[in-house]
Amino acid sequence: MPDTAITWFDTHVHWDAAEFDLDRDAALDRAYATGVRYCLNPSVTVDGIEKVRQLAALSESHKHWPRIVPAYGIHPLYVAQCRADDIQTLEAELLRQRPVAIGEIGLDACAGAPDFEKQRQIFEDQLVLAMTHHLPVVLHVRHAVEAVIQALKRVQTKGQKIPGGIVHAFNGSEVQAHQLIDMGFLLGFGGSCTYEGSTRIRSLAERLPINALVLETDAPDMAPAWRRGQRNESSQLPAIAESLAVLRKISLAELSEQTTSNALSVLRVPENGAVAR
Repeated sequence: MPDTAITWFDTHVHWDAAEFDLDRDAALDRAYATGVRYCLNPSVTVDGIEKVRQLAALSESHKHWPRIVPAYGIHPLYVAQCRADDIQTLEAELLRQRPVAIGEIGLDACAGAPDFEKQRQIFEDQLVLAMTHHLPVVLHVRHAVEAVIQALKRVQTKGQKIPGGIVHAFNGSEVQAHQLIDMGFLLGFGGSCTYEGSTRIRSLAERLPINALVLETDAPDMAPAWRRGQRNESSQLPAIAESLAVLRKISLAELSEQTTSNALSVLRVPENGAVAR
């Protein structure tokens, strides 16, 4: 049985995804039953913001769901769909109801990804919004860690500073990890740590400072080894965490306390009875 006295924060999950349409309520119940008390749910398009907002609001009234905290943004794999006024629409949504972060934003250099220059333009426009509205960012970075670091430096030279954030599914080098940590970012680790063949990611998860780590599932994607090929869920987070705790040779309680505190701090989510329920 899971130890529900231990509190977990799933810092990347897409509860709004169609994969959860048939059993979303039950899946959220399962997550809460394993000790998951907070979930960060980013949007991937401006059209998806309303569903994320509604789920966050619903979670406030469900005693046996994790609290869903929203991030609003345009994912790099969706920039080809962007309309000319999407950045303005995103800013209007930030003003309508402030999220905890701007995301999921970033760069993706995988084969078949949208035009990289278009990605870069949309990404940097959203970084400017983050600076303007003093919001952290949730970064998608695939085969583009150096390009993301350079974009962060380039935008921040214009005056203001991006208030940190989370690098989702970090997969860069140790040098790049420390560069991002020095810029105020936490690094997300999840299902990849459960595969023995993921030696580089497992090594980073073991060696990087614990005050720079957060946990995530990326549900419904990035399933852990024992659910390979199946839909992922937030309920898998404690078992994923156990793999990381073994790598680091620390207790689950210590890992929970530190990673949850890290996430609450960077996202500025208050930890109190009304929030944690």
